[in-house]
Amino acid sequence: MTVLTVAADGRLRWPGGDHPCRLGRSGPVADKREGDGGTPVGTWPLRRVLYRPDRVAPPSTALPVAAIAPADGWCDDPRHADYNRPVALPHPASCERMWREDGLYDVVVVLGHNDDPPVPGLGSAIFLHVADPAGRPTEGCVALALPDLLAVLAACGPGDTLTVLC
Repeated sequence: MTVLTVAADGRLRWPGGDHPCRLGRSGPVADKREGDGGTPVGTWPLRRVLYRPDRVAPPSTALPVAAIAPADGWCDDPRHADYNRPVALPHPASCERMWREDGLYDVVVVLGHNDDPPVPGLGSAIFLHVADPAGRPTEGCVALALPDLLAVLAACGPGDTLTVLC
């Protein structure tokens, strides 16, 4: 089993190495709320990998892998029944677009945060994804440089987790 550990100092450590990572603008938070910009503290299963097929090949990993399509979104509206679920766009509620022009979602690992079942307001769309090359923080996700993310994924499979520490 591979355990990825994210420290408050912005380092992701795993059996294969140690990489700088980006966290939410509010840093690690123990009491995650929708829109707070915090990265939730806790241990989250790696659910599946999504990738943008026009930009990258399917990542090598034992996790389930699926391509992102232009109409893919993720509902971030705590008042909607689809909260913290993948949806097709257009959608009547507030949603994050998965098919992004900035490359941050070229490879996305869906983390099992607030998803079984989702509790409105406790945070949605918490992913492990590609880091902004300009070094900007995430909205609450964990982000790695694409080569580092691909290296980590090559060692991951079902049952693996990501732990965010305070």
